[in-house]
Amino acid sequence: MSAIRLLVLCAVRQHGRAHGYQVRNDLEYWGAHEWSNAKPGSVYHALKQMAKQGLLLAHETAPSTAGGPPRTEYEITERGDEEYFTLLRAALTSYDQKPDVLSAALGGIVDLERSEAVALLKERVAGLAAWRATVTEHYVPEAGPESVGHIGEIMNLWVHSADAGAEWTRGLIARIEGGAYTFAGEGEPFVGVLAEGQRNPYATGIPDPGDDD
Repeated sequence: MSAIRLLVLCAVRQHGRAHGYQVRNDLEYWGAHEWSNAKPGSVYHALKQMAKQGLLLAHETAPSTAGGPPRTEYEITERGDEEYFTLLRAALTSYDQKPDVLSAALGGIVDLERSEAVALLKERVAGLAAWRATVTEHYVPEAGPESVGHIGEIMNLWVHSADAGAEWTRGLIARIEGGAYTFAGEGEPFVGVLAEGQRNPYATGIPDPGDDD
């Protein structure tokens, strides 16, 4: 799974309607350009592709009153909403994805109801335990990696990754069950996107041809 589709859908959904530069700015605000493939070109490409696929609705806008060029604004469709939640749920439960996929999912986790978020994370823990068990069928952590030569370091890494991932996930579950954050249906959500014209202290400031689309 690519994190970019999930990130872009999440940002557009939070805005309700947004042009490409707003989405790029939000993802830089989240630091996604540092930990994912959410570079400007990929953001603009994803917007156009998902509009072609019917996941986003493209609105042609008039030039701004300040004299700026017209821009295309995007709005998530019903199909796009379904795709967003499919990607979100898969990213939260799949233990074998790249870290950027899980990071992207955390940006949208509060779009779920609290109980479902907890259930999905518990499914993630179960998946990690099952994966760990397949490794320890051939490798005994207590014996140390040296017991099977330097190749044992590979299995040692897998076991430690599974243990660390499960520990972190259980901690998140505990925080959510303890009442942390505002989930769907619980009130006003946390605003994680920038308002039009709001300064982004984390922006790269590097222009891209797609910025004026």
